[in-house]
Amino acid sequence: MEFGKGIKGEKRLFMRKMSCLLLELVMALFCVSAAGEKTSSMPVRKVIIDTDAGADDASALILAAKSPELDILGVTVLAGNVDLEQGTRNALAALEIAECHASVYKGASENFSEVKINASSIFGSDGMGDMDLIHSHGLAQEENAVDFILRSVRENPGEVEIVILGPATNIALAMDKDPETMKQVKRIWSLGSAGLGPGNASPVAEFNVYADAPAYKKLLDFGLPMTVIGLDMCSEEAQWTDEQFEKLSASGEIGQFVADSFTRIRKFYAQNGAVGRVMNCDSTAMMCLVEEGFVNRTLPCHGSCITEQGETYAQVIFYQQGFTYDVVSNDYNYNVTLVNDVDKTDYFDLYLSRIQQ
Repeated sequence: MEFGKGIKGEKRLFMRKMSCLLLELVMALFCVSAAGEKTSSMPVRKVIIDTDAGADDASALILAAKSPELDILGVTVLAGNVDLEQGTRNALAALEIAECHASVYKGASENFSEVKINASSIFGSDGMGDMDLIHSHGLAQEENAVDFILRSVRENPGEVEIVILGPATNIALAMDKDPETMKQVKRIWSLGSAGLGPGNASPVAEFNVYADAPAYKKLLDFGLPMTVIGLDMCSEEAQWTDEQFEKLSASGEIGQFVADSFTRIRKFYAQNGAVGRVMNCDSTAMMCLVEEGFVNRTLPCHGSCITEQGETYAQVIFYQQGFTYDVVSNDYNYNVTLVNDVDKTDYFDLYLSRIQQ
């Protein structure tokens, strides 16, 4: 059943619209600034978004840019779905179409892992469906992404949340360069691992972790508060259908941009048996951050990433707090909050509602 056609869906969409109207009213009353800067007394979360900027990442960047709950301090880019230069152009284009002026910073062109992945068969050679969408006018900043991350955290100790949409290389490099500063990060949000379900890079491993498992191990072992959104949160009802892509295309310039960027991904899914449905996990992860009530259940866990080569390479194992294992010890630091249930059936319409603001 589509969102909006049932009682739950109608109530949720009504409440979402009323919340947006209330927020706009408050912003109009309290945001008086000749330069157009945010002066509202309402708390706005300071975030850095780290991305390898394929089509799904771009859709999440747009969602973040259209979410007034977030103050995007900057977007850091690394190689992953595409190379660093292409990823930077993609991030700039996504922010531009969303009318967001957040700065973009180039990071890692190589990673800690010896594994090399070419994702062009999934995302296209430009990472955005090869639909001639990338015509951005902006340029990346001169400052390196790692230095920008560390400077932002120093300037805002205990306030910065980092959203990782790709491999964890940039964040691991920052942890290596200045661990004391990185201990002042408020929270890490990671689209990574298979959660408690199957992987997509292998039967047990998810793409972002597989692309740089040593970096993800550093991330988990560092001990910061961390929320993980796995592949299992963007399966089944959370997958976007052909009908929903048509609705997205008809919604305006931004929707058309997002829908077109998924052209190659949709073909890849169809060729591999998933006809008429496709995952968009990056925006699922971002929705967990911005939409109150979207996350239904979480589990406190300890996360362990396998870096030894073999069939379980890049698998993330979650030890659940309070669960008694018969053989292995479970005496860990439970710094990971694993998202275990979201409102999957509401996801697409919540996304569409936000990008139309």
